[in-house]
Amino acid sequence: MKEQTLSQDRRTRPLKAPRLKGFLLILFLVLFDQITKLLAIRGLKDNAGVTLIDRVLVLRYLENRGMAFGLLQGRLLFLVLICLVFFAAIIYLFVKAPATAYYGPLLFTAAVVFSGAMGNFIDRVFRGYVVDFIYFSLIDFPTFNVADIYVTCGIIALVFLIFFRYKEEDDFDFLKP
Repeated sequence: MKEQTLSQDRRTRPLKAPRLKGFLLILFLVLFDQITKLLAIRGLKDNAGVTLIDRVLVLRYLENRGMAFGLLQGRLLFLVLICLVFFAAIIYLFVKAPATAYYGPLLFTAAVVFSGAMGNFIDRVFRGYVVDFIYFSLIDFPTFNVADIYVTCGIIALVFLIFFRYKEEDDFDFLKP
């Protein structure tokens, strides 16, 4: 009985200013991403790169005109449209999700993913390409940036949340029209 009450309290306990906190988190993360990209442009463009850990981690400048792993190269308009649809879906989630402690992790994680998508969207719209600069040479992983880290970690966290926290049948009823 007590466990059910605690669970119920967590589901209904209101969060304080979740949308404002989400907006501020997004603003901070996007600014950090854009600052790292500016530093990469100023310090790495037209240079061979900077080895941070020999044969493991290199900072090198790359203009990515596609998306992850170089997919959809040269399809700027299509990528922008995909981003706009994605942004609309995340904004819908923010508006519809109950502002309770139970949904706090979902809102936080969605804000992190949104930040990464927005960071790369800004690059696509204003530069025509995304600035990538982090290269794991140890495994020859494609060059990426801070926004990519946000998206990747956020999506992994969302998958875990969906499978291990929000597994009740009615957990996403708030998304229904």
